[in-house]
Amino acid sequence: MMLHSLRNSVWIYRLAFIVIAVALLFLRLLPLGSVAGDWPGPDLLLCLMLAWVTQRPDHLPVALIAAVVLAEDMILMRPPGLWTAIVVLATEFLRARSALTRELGIAAEWLLIAGVMVAMLLAYRLVFAISFMTQPGFGFAITQTIGSILMYPVIVWLLRSVLNLRKPSTGEIDAMGKRL
Repeated sequence: MMLHSLRNSVWIYRLAFIVIAVALLFLRLLPLGSVAGDWPGPDLLLCLMLAWVTQRPDHLPVALIAAVVLAEDMILMRPPGLWTAIVVLATEFLRARSALTRELGIAAEWLLIAGVMVAMLLAYRLVFAISFMTQPGFGFAITQTIGSILMYPVIVWLLRSVLNLRKPSTGEIDAMGKRL
């Protein structure tokens, strides 16, 4: 009984998210095969956040998402807060549609996430263009976005199989009696 309640604890999932995010950021900083002209890898942390919010929006508060992405902005030397704001808007968009995504199959959910990722890319590049900042080539950015879109179902499968993170069923309530 105690193991079951510990496994269903929201705080365990939040801690797991932080550990996974730190590990992904660490792996991103490692100089593994980074030769000029190589294909960019997918943004696994973005896939993780979008999949997590789609699967269990109650486990990942907006403040935690903002803190992790802002730390990533600082470490990767991106304009602080810009990508954070875009990710927060995207995750809140998905969180607001959690009742809809609960009923979607993986193909429709994947299509929704693909649209969100493309919108995020375009918003990021639009802000760069408006502020006359230099930005990576469009081919590089779109390749990374396509890679992220292709990795999304893999991340969902890993979340489901490794962490047992599943969408709440219709009518499911949490420990406090609140509908999920």
